[in-house]
Amino acid sequence: MEYKKTPKSDLRKLSGMIFNLGLMLSVAAVLVAFEWKSYERVFVKDLSSQENTWDLLDIPNTIQEPPAPPPVLELPKIEAVDDDIEVDKLDDLVNFDIEDTPAPAEIIISEPPVDDIPDEIREFVEVQASFKGGMEKWYEYLKKNLNYPTQARRMGIEGTVIVRFVVNTDGSIQDIEAVRTIGGGCDEEAMDVIRNSPKWNPGRMSDRPVRSRMTMPIRFRLN
Repeated sequence: MEYKKTPKSDLRKLSGMIFNLGLMLSVAAVLVAFEWKSYERVFVKDLSSQENTWDLLDIPNTIQEPPAPPPVLELPKIEAVDDDIEVDKLDDLVNFDIEDTPAPAEIIISEPPVDDIPDEIREFVEVQASFKGGMEKWYEYLKKNLNYPTQARRMGIEGTVIVRFVVNTDGSIQDIEAVRTIGGGCDEEAMDVIRNSPKWNPGRMSDRPVRSRMTMPIRFRLN
């Protein structure tokens, strides 16, 4: 059967264009809806009627005067006074004869002077510093005053601490330091026992006391 219809009356050929046009209009409507801004209405009151109700204050012009300058102190007047003091004549002074003064005694130096530096600490001396009473007294002092630290005893630490210090000319001790340490509180105990020791015999150079450096080993041993 032959399909009979005029091409002019066929509406399906415009359906694509109509669909696209509708789609564009809907998208445009959505964009306008999102971008639309609404503002609240603000009613401005008529303030012309309230001009007479305001109280206008009269503010006078205030001019601050600068403070008065401080009073000028009057300096005392200095008057010149004549000097009436008479100076004694030089003829009345006593004349000393240089020939009557005794001549100074002659000083004869038989040996060259020795450089004496009191603050110098000597590493090597002719007579080394020592504990008063000798090494026997030193060991007795250690037995009475050296305590084995509790921490070292619990940890089983034993060994020899080497302490270095300076003996001054008066026998006092200073600059104590532990050169060799074993820990456990033994180092501090060794330095304390030397710090609290009585005065030592100072070292000597040319039969004179000098400051010298000493090194003393102190042994810690568990029984």
